[in-house]
Amino acid sequence: MGKVSESASTGTGTKFKEDQELKWMLRCVKKFPGAFLHWIWGSKVFIQVYDPEYMKVILGRADPKADIYRFLIPWLGRGLFLMNGHKWFQHRQMLTPAFHYDIIKSYVEIMADSVQVMLDKWEQIACQDTTLEIFHPVSLMTLDTIMKCAFSYQGSVQLDRSSQSYLQAVSELSNLLTSRMKNVFLHNDIIYNLTSHGRRTNSACQIAHKYTDRVVKLRKAQLQDKESMEKLRGKRFLDFLDILLLSRMDDGSSLSDKELHAEVDSVMFGGHDTPASGISWVFYALATHPDHQQRCREEVQSILGDGSPITWGHLHQMTYTTMCIKEAIRIYPPVPFVGRKLDTPVTFPDGRSLPKGITVLLHFYGLHHNPKVWPNPEVFDPSRFAMDSAQHSHAFLPFSGGSRSCLGRQFAMNALKVAVALTLLRFELLPDPTRVPIPIQQLVLKSMNGIHLHLRKLQ
Repeated sequence: MGKVSESASTGTGTKFKEDQELKWMLRCVKKFPGAFLHWIWGSKVFIQVYDPEYMKVILGRADPKADIYRFLIPWLGRGLFLMNGHKWFQHRQMLTPAFHYDIIKSYVEIMADSVQVMLDKWEQIACQDTTLEIFHPVSLMTLDTIMKCAFSYQGSVQLDRSSQSYLQAVSELSNLLTSRMKNVFLHNDIIYNLTSHGRRTNSACQIAHKYTDRVVKLRKAQLQDKESMEKLRGKRFLDFLDILLLSRMDDGSSLSDKELHAEVDSVMFGGHDTPASGISWVFYALATHPDHQQRCREEVQSILGDGSPITWGHLHQMTYTTMCIKEAIRIYPPVPFVGRKLDTPVTFPDGRSLPKGITVLLHFYGLHHNPKVWPNPEVFDPSRFAMDSAQHSHAFLPFSGGSRSCLGRQFAMNALKVAVALTLLRFELLPDPTRVPIPIQQLVLKSMNGIHLHLRKLQ
């Protein structure tokens, strides 16, 4: 098996309660220097990696996604997120223009409008001096944002009942499919579909697909005539759905309905759930570190205190706020891990090696809490991200890295900055000591018991 397995094996087949898994992970990070083997069942083994040098090597390769991601296909289809090889490269090239610098700049105003709708609703609740579970309303806000940015949706997502149903379906799918990945007895499709979990998964998929199908049908209905298509081609900037509808493959063909819907489902999920996780955990981190929260607020007030609407240029002036955001998502990375299946053997710079065919889980949560990479990793210290601080190129990977890094990472970071800035102008965030969140790893990092905060309206 090579030197990695000899020096880093746990030899464990233990199952963990959901709230204990990350704690166990951190114990292993402290015990083993950069990786360890985790037996799932029999000969089924994953290697968990959280060393930046190992990360750099794996992310620099073109290995396919791990087999466990196939469980997401009934929901997300075979879009960019689950593709491999030449087809992945082709779709990546096709979709990259949707996240071009100039297009991302134009989305700041849309993001701000969505955040203000959420904050207006919060203002009514804050008057009651009560605790608010923030992950759900933040998810609704980020769904509103991605719908308007990527799909030019004109309605009010945050007031739409079907959006609530979609979010509930996504939450259930994330929970069910993550559980399936971890339970070898549910890996067989026939057996899984006969279980209550399988039936719930199919039902939730139908709800999610109904929501995204409506988005596609609405746009296609607007492009029935030749004149409408010419207007679309003449737009200065094409949104994500525009690009999908106009794109052609190598052979000149357009995307099939199946391919189109897979990309829409993937971006709809990734474009709202990842930023929602990041924003919610940043709010919690600032609530539990009031001095840093106040310093961020003072910085934002110095930039936007005259009532100016937030712009792209303002985001780059928020130096300390950005440092705090990065430190929060270091401690609470929105994407806790990704998986690869090695299609060729690999040897790392330290001489350790892994064979072809093994599944490698790149554990970003473990990386960001590795005391050999980040001294005192549990301490909230934004100075780690000061301009003059030295870091390994792969020490901080909140949105993965390499050629398969998140295509919307800049979009997500902008959404984080806009949400934090506008929220701190209107509210003081305070933790609820009776309901401390318990991080759990699903497709994104969530809290087992929600993220509850007190909101104090600023005068």
